[in-house]
Amino acid sequence: MPLRPARLCLLLALALAFPALAKAPKASQAYSPAAQNLIDRAFDDLDPARPVMDVHVHAIGLGQDGDGTSVNSKKLSPRHPFKRFETGLYLKATGVQGLAHFDRDYLDRLIARARAFPRPVKIHLLAMDQAYRDDGTPDPVRTEFHVPNAYVFEVAALQPDLIVPVVSIHPARKDAIQELEACAARGARLLKWLPNAQNIDPADPRYDAFYRRMQELGMVLLTHAGEEKAVAVKGAQALGNPLRLRRPLDLGVTVIVAHCASLGRNADLDQPGKTATNFDLFLRLMADPNYQGRLYGDLSAITQINRLPAPLRTLLARTDLDQRLLNGSDYPLPGVNLIIWTRRLVQLKMITPDERKALNEIWRRNPLLFDFVLKRTLRDPKTGRRWEAALFQRDPETLTPSGPLPRR
Repeated sequence: MPLRPARLCLLLALALAFPALAKAPKASQAYSPAAQNLIDRAFDDLDPARPVMDVHVHAIGLGQDGDGTSVNSKKLSPRHPFKRFETGLYLKATGVQGLAHFDRDYLDRLIARARAFPRPVKIHLLAMDQAYRDDGTPDPVRTEFHVPNAYVFEVAALQPDLIVPVVSIHPARKDAIQELEACAARGARLLKWLPNAQNIDPADPRYDAFYRRMQELGMVLLTHAGEEKAVAVKGAQALGNPLRLRRPLDLGVTVIVAHCASLGRNADLDQPGKTATNFDLFLRLMADPNYQGRLYGDLSAITQINRLPAPLRTLLARTDLDQRLLNGSDYPLPGVNLIIWTRRLVQLKMITPDERKALNEIWRRNPLLFDFVLKRTLRDPKTGRRWEAALFQRDPETLTPSGPLPRR
């Protein structure tokens, strides 16, 4: 089947982007004074007794070494050239050379980049459960990639000072609550969903028992909301509607909305027949006093070109939201030059041309560090305000409130 012209143009654009993907850091190479000064400024007002927190780092595995990870065969098949090329873009962004031992090499590169931070950092490494059908059976056709909970536990056990395991459990699984309890017993406190890709409707009342057990165990739900672009979703963008998260919130679950739902539109469930941006729907939830202390957002992907400028402008301007935001990188996506346009941030007057030059230097060496330094450098173009330091050290495991649920 021939490629549509628009898709062919995208393939050519991606091909041109490949040389600009981030390369492996050279430990012996010093940063320029300008880049080093920007790094120093990003860390100088942090609490030295607490680590930097990154709540959104993806585990990726192809499963060659029998570690239980897998990807949909279409993503690497020459019979599906666009999927293969797209997958190659993400894999190449990791800085890993070759696929023979990709899983091991990806972790080695991630660990090296995290250890290169001048202060300690905690990487929250995300598992990814399979997609499931409504009858509770796995749906391998719909599953884009799979990272079992056992895998992130094993990795975290090897680097306990650096890596925090974040589990993923589809609530339609027949053993969902048992797996939840088992993961909690092993110390997990965060649960990750990508509803659009995993076929999870957060508003489904069949999951109420799962939510109640999450609340009892003090588990925090870190869930994607908004449109999903990085993973095929097969017509399920409505599952990313932030308003669908009212159900777990009303049952007492603490929820972190990944990316602050900063991409796409969805039905306004409060006004039938109308639509709104997912970001505006997220802000509506944040304004609900019943969700104060239970609803948060993470900053992962917020600087990507396809999300600019409104969400980033709003989050930089809203001082009242700082206490409810957490830092996340969405790694390895910061390594994809195609979606990180520092030139656009200069045009928006959120960074200066000199800062852009220094940031680009950091990006070439370490995209994970770049993402952190960029977010610490960004300023509100009207007031010059930057995000407060405490945001970048906020521990998601401390968010679960105590006391009775508010009456609605």
